[in-house]
Amino acid sequence: MNLEQILNKIINWVTTEGIKLVIWLFLLWIGWKLARKLVNIMNKTLEKRNVDATVRSFLDTFVEVVLKGVVIYIFLDQVGIKTTGIAALLASAGVAIGLALQGSLSNFAGGVIILLIRPFNVGDYIEGAGHTGTIEKIGMFYTHMATVDNKLILVPNGNLANGSIVNYSAKELRRVDLTFGVGYEQDVLKVKRVLSNVVDNHDLILKTPEPFIALSAHGDSAINFVVRAWVNNSDYWKVYFDLLESVKVKFDEEEISIPYPQMDLHIKKEALIENKIM
Repeated sequence: MNLEQILNKIINWVTTEGIKLVIWLFLLWIGWKLARKLVNIMNKTLEKRNVDATVRSFLDTFVEVVLKGVVIYIFLDQVGIKTTGIAALLASAGVAIGLALQGSLSNFAGGVIILLIRPFNVGDYIEGAGHTGTIEKIGMFYTHMATVDNKLILVPNGNLANGSIVNYSAKELRRVDLTFGVGYEQDVLKVKRVLSNVVDNHDLILKTPEPFIALSAHGDSAINFVVRAWVNNSDYWKVYFDLLESVKVKFDEEEISIPYPQMDLHIKKEALIENKIM
C-alpha cells in the first residue's frame, strides 16, 4: 500500500465514518447536558411538590448516573461498538466486580437504608460514624457533613447505616443540663434561690416543661447543684453559654464561693523526729 492509497483511505474514512463520529460525539455532548437538565427539572418538580430534601439529594445523584449511562450506551451502539459483547463481558465479570466494589455497594445499600428509615434529614445536626456535623447532602455512596468550623466530611453511607446515630435536631425541644459546685459553708437555700433567679430571668428558657434545680451531690470539696432547663432546639448553645456566664457573675455578686480542688496533707510527728535522727 503506497502513500496515495493510505491518503485515500484516510480521506474516505474522514468523509464517511469520521463525520459520523463527530456528529455522534456532538450528540453525546448534547445528551450529557440534557441528562443534567432533566435532573434539574426533576429537582424543581419535586421541590414544588414539597418532597423532602433528603429524597431529592439522593435521587439527584442516582438519576443523573442512570441517564448518563444510557447516553453512553446509545453512543457506543451507534458508533459500531457491540454493546451486547460489552454486556456479556460485564455479566461474566460480575462476581469479580462485585468483590472489588464491595465497599461501594455497601455504601450504596447504606444510602438506600438511610433514605427508607430516615434517621436524619438534610439540615440536621447529627453525631455518627465518629463525626459530628450538619448534613448537607446524602449522595449515592457518601453523606456530606459540615462541621461547626465549616469543614466538609464525606462519611460512607454504609458506616452511618450500620452504626449508632445521635440526631440533635430530631426533637423540637432540648434540655440544658449544667452542674455548679459551691463550698460546704454556703447557704444551700440561698444558692438555690440565686440559681432560680438566673434561670427565671432568661428569656429563652421555657416555663413548660418547668426548669429543675436541686442539690445533686456532696463532692470531695464542694456541694453540687444541678440545673436542668428546657429550650427550643435552635437556642440550646446560646442558653448553655449564657447560663455559665450569668451564674458566675451572680455568684460573685452574692459572694458565693466556687471552691478549688483541695487536698489535706497530714504529717505524723514521729516520722519527722525519725527523719531528723537519721
